[in-house]
Amino acid sequence: MNGQSPASSASNGITPLQQMVASCSGAILTSLFVTPLDVVKIRLQAQKNPFPKGKCFVYCNGLMDHICVCENGNSKAWYKAPGHFSGTLDAFLKIIRNEGLKSLWSGLPPTLVMAVPATVIYFTCYDQLCAALKLRMGDYAQEAPLVAGAVARVGSATVISPLELIRTKLQSQKQSYRELTACIRSAVETEGWLSLWRGLGPTLFRDVPFSAMYWYNYEKSKLWLCEHYNTREPTFTITFLSGALSGSIASIVTLPFDVVKTRRQVELGELQARNLSHEVSTSTFSVMSRIVAQDGVSGLLAGFLPRLIKVAPACAIMISTYEFGKAFFRKHNQERMLGPLQTSNT
Repeated sequence: MNGQSPASSASNGITPLQQMVASCSGAILTSLFVTPLDVVKIRLQAQKNPFPKGKCFVYCNGLMDHICVCENGNSKAWYKAPGHFSGTLDAFLKIIRNEGLKSLWSGLPPTLVMAVPATVIYFTCYDQLCAALKLRMGDYAQEAPLVAGAVARVGSATVISPLELIRTKLQSQKQSYRELTACIRSAVETEGWLSLWRGLGPTLFRDVPFSAMYWYNYEKSKLWLCEHYNTREPTFTITFLSGALSGSIASIVTLPFDVVKTRRQVELGELQARNLSHEVSTSTFSVMSRIVAQDGVSGLLAGFLPRLIKVAPACAIMISTYEFGKAFFRKHNQERMLGPLQTSNT
């Protein structure tokens, strides 16, 4: 082996459009599998501590974290539906029996409007960058996934961050698009363009190291498993296991930054819901200091098991589906190229 991935380079044999279709398919499948876990978690949280007006909670569809603001007077919102659950399994069964199977995907469609494009941008940019870097890095080509993963995440997070801020404002204040435009224009005039990326710092502190570690470990583990099982092309099982393992490692290492990001997201969302100025410091390390002062160092490790249970399958499903889609398109393109050749030879 020469250090290259056992599968041919992503830009070898398939087009960027096909990469986008493969990542889009993976994103939708991932959200369908992972969302029910988060819906049940939120319902259990709401049962223990009912959500008042203006309260924010984090909704994860397996692709992105989204801030949801409790709506004023909306007692029929899915997260306020009545139910007495004794645990996770009991919640699953009762939600299906009393509210129907589709209730496990409550709140999903609005979040997919941003989560799917963000995932498509991220995966397509990663593959294109990684292929280009491997050609230019020479003896250091093995480190290409590390750099490509970090840069791709910065790009996708920077594009999506203002849209997520606007979505939260729309949801919390029920503004028309004309009112929202005026509100954004006013914020830009008083606070500058950077106000549209408020909260991006904590997101990048978590997501960039996560992405760099994830892709580096994924490519390494995929290569190792291919050698172990003596196969040139990675199978679905190999990509699934590699995704789960690399996702688990990255989620454990970046857990403190995930705690900070979640706290910051909720604070910003609740300030927006009350139409207040952003008085809380946006500094990642000031939020981290506050958490340590309030809950001790262990506060930075809160939610370790739930995060691991959520991230590992999400990473595994997303990457294995994505790789399967790329392999399908690669084979399809090869057959299309071989067809005319075989016809001319006969």
